[in-house]
Amino acid sequence: MGQKIHPTGFRIGINEPWRSRWYAGKEDFAVLLKEDHEIRTFIKSEYKSAAVPRIDIERTRERVTVIIHTARPGLLIGRRGAQVDKLNEQLTDICNKPVAIRTVEISKPELSAQLVAESMAEQLQRRASYRRALKKSAQLTMQAGALGVKIRIGGRLGGSEIARDEKVALGSVPLSTLDGWVDYGFAEANTTHGVIGVKAWVYRGKYSDYQAGGRY
Repeated sequence: MGQKIHPTGFRIGINEPWRSRWYAGKEDFAVLLKEDHEIRTFIKSEYKSAAVPRIDIERTRERVTVIIHTARPGLLIGRRGAQVDKLNEQLTDICNKPVAIRTVEISKPELSAQLVAESMAEQLQRRASYRRALKKSAQLTMQAGALGVKIRIGGRLGGSEIARDEKVALGSVPLSTLDGWVDYGFAEANTTHGVIGVKAWVYRGKYSDYQAGGRY
């Protein structure tokens, strides 16, 4: 089962919180869902350098709260908060409602599976050796304190004629245990030979070993 299901979706509502937290009736649900997608797409495209693996959205009647998890909060906030004010205005235009922005700093980006996958994709786009990049990324994650890591890449690796898979695995990654805190990330590398997909799984221990909230 763990091999065939999204590790985060498997744990949502049990050990993982929902990424969008609001309620709407049938007539508004689709509109707000599309709005959430636009908010996430805009932030990810405009603030790529801020290393944003996750965006949570909470809604009330009066306002929208956007919680941005980032490894580089300085780039997101800007000097004297100028950048975050600009972002606030842009998001207010999307939502047509007051927006409050909160940032959560990720102290160890090597333990965020999404950031590991994006870093790997970036290296592949720069034409780095995929075997060396795989090994180095996995080792850095383990050194940061992970109990297990698995990274899989697939596509025309090294410009080969036929697409194939390559993976590296260190430690243990218990995918079918609900109490296992397995972070999952996916990214794509657009190379001259085509798109290479990158998947990353990072096992950080048991949920029961951590206190609720602020687990970065």
